[in-house]
Amino acid sequence: MAVQSVEARPDARGQALPGYAVAAIREEGRWRCTRLSAESLVDLDAAITELRELRVEGAVVGLLDVDDEFFVLVRPVPGGIAVMLSDAVAALDYDVAADVLDLLRVELPPDDDALDDPWPEGDLSILADFGLPADELEMLAGELELYPDEQLATIGRRCGFADALAEVVDAR
Repeated sequence: MAVQSVEARPDARGQALPGYAVAAIREEGRWRCTRLSAESLVDLDAAITELRELRVEGAVVGLLDVDDEFFVLVRPVPGGIAVMLSDAVAALDYDVAADVLDLLRVELPPDDDALDDPWPEGDLSILADFGLPADELEMLAGELELYPDEQLATIGRRCGFADALAEVVDAR
């Protein structure tokens, strides 16, 4: 999938963040996707607020492709929010990834050698009810030769919203 970048405001570290933020919405057995604000790429609270404001009857999943480096899945659930970060090491360089780890109350190990290999963190079963089991999501997140947009496209195919996702991402 050819992904066109959306420039977000610079994050606290002064970087402009390319990527995209999309909400996948399932209502009445059908998927549709809509673009979220670019602010969602740098502020997890902004993404959560925007997803909750959609006020849909069905499921909503936020898909954040941040700087072609990692992705975040965000899903409002009864009583809270479920999140999954494809690469916890990204929290060293990106505020939104650090926000995810803060929400999960996960700290990076102090040993720099432990930070050599990326690892997913959070609710790996976040999409299990849509046909993507936790072990497959973990394996997909570990596919280092795939860019985050390719990983999210695969997630879309597995869950059934690939066409709706591509339409929104390519429509920019």
